[in-house]
Amino acid sequence: MDATILHADLDAFYASVEQLLAPALRGKPIAVGGGVVLAASYEAKAFGVQSGMSGRNARQLCPQLIFVSGHFNEYQRLGDEAIQIVSDYTPLVERISIDEAFADVAGCTHLFGPPAEIARTIRRRVRTELGLPISVGVARTKHLAKIASQVAKPDGLVVVDPVSELDFLHDLPVGLMWGVGPVTQARLAEVEVRTIGQLAQMPGQSLERLLGSAAGEKLAALSWNRDPREIKTQRRARSAGAQAALGLEPAEQRIYRPALRHLADRIGTRLRARSLSGRTVSIRVRFANLRAVTRSVTFDTPIATTIVLAEIAEGLVRAVLAQYPRERKISLLAIQVSHLAKDESVQLDLPLGSSVMRGAADRAVDTIRERFGRESIGYGSVVLNSRGSVPDAFRELAEQELP
Repeated sequence: MDATILHADLDAFYASVEQLLAPALRGKPIAVGGGVVLAASYEAKAFGVQSGMSGRNARQLCPQLIFVSGHFNEYQRLGDEAIQIVSDYTPLVERISIDEAFADVAGCTHLFGPPAEIARTIRRRVRTELGLPISVGVARTKHLAKIASQVAKPDGLVVVDPVSELDFLHDLPVGLMWGVGPVTQARLAEVEVRTIGQLAQMPGQSLERLLGSAAGEKLAALSWNRDPREIKTQRRARSAGAQAALGLEPAEQRIYRPALRHLADRIGTRLRARSLSGRTVSIRVRFANLRAVTRSVTFDTPIATTIVLAEIAEGLVRAVLAQYPRERKISLLAIQVSHLAKDESVQLDLPLGSSVMRGAADRAVDTIRERFGRESIGYGSVVLNSRGSVPDAFRELAEQELP
């Protein structure tokens, strides 16, 4: 097979847009956000500044760091225009976030040249027309194309020849693999596995015992570039989720309750707008040591009511914290609703309150927001305890990365 899959990824997108809009910021370490770093420029990353880090810690690492509030309409506009440039060369484009997409150019080479030439043209147009840097990886599979674009950063192009793809892949660190986060990377390091080649040589049973059956099997296949996934131009929503980076906060109700209610408000609004509801609610709690714990519960009847989602999520988080009493700090919370269906004729209710009343309240809030904007109304428990360090506009953009 030929290398015809492209992965195009705008570099340090939010920070790059800010430097584009304010040329005086170019070449300087900047961060979008305030109390929490939402995004950082490469100049800031060189000091160790990362997304999700508290503003206080970021300034300790980089005293000259410049914080900007963010131009969210511009992020949306420029992200759309960049993906449109990719779409000019093939109809087979799968957008996976506001600033990155896969594309299959196998059927378009007779019009625009070899895949590498198409990638060079895309990069040139994005730089010339939008003023933004973009990195592109070209490979035989989606997984390898994404890795190649990471290797190409910043502002580069890497084309992986299928003949030598394993030589390229096996020399790279395991942290570049899709699905290998800090916790998995740390577990692999404990058994002296630091490169993808070392992971590929691990016996299957050993890998599955270390990481679990599903994860072990998946990573073993990807380490040999076995990735049969095709480009999906229309992604069907299988779940709806959102997450909040907290920086580093005490694992206390006064912290996690407003954060969970804000997330439930976001998810519930999105579900109802699509006439969807779900039977499974999952939460994820990440502690200060980067350990992430996930818990879920499945019901017979579907859910899309904001307060019900919040109450279920809060109960799951309390159960996690009770199981890990030594964990005093949390850095991230996430909620996901899955097993989605179109039928919302029945809504799960908890002992407190009426599902009919709660549903009516949600619909009234949705109607007012649709007419006057999201900030025109909100639930008191969310608005009064809102974490102002993460603007709602940024949350909306970030949630586009979730199905």
